[in-house]
Amino acid sequence: MPMAAEDIETMIKAAFPDARVTIQDLRGDGDHYAAHIVSSAFKGKSRVQQHQMVYKALQGRMGGVLHALALQTSAPAD
Repeated sequence: MPMAAEDIETMIKAAFPDARVTIQDLRGDGDHYAAHIVSSAFKGKSRVQQHQMVYKALQGRMGGVLHALALQTSAPAD
């Protein structure tokens, strides 16, 4: 069963309460998403570290329930 965009957003915001999250269903199938996440938690982290933080927030659902997620992450501008 595909994962709902709202569930992805909820999990991300639980891990990063200050996050601004935008989720887009790329194919309309509930299985391929793009996410843009801005959080102060990403400050000073490399892009790889930021993405790892998001994957951790998704609690192992990547590659299973959540087939594809294109990530764009950043810290807020000062």
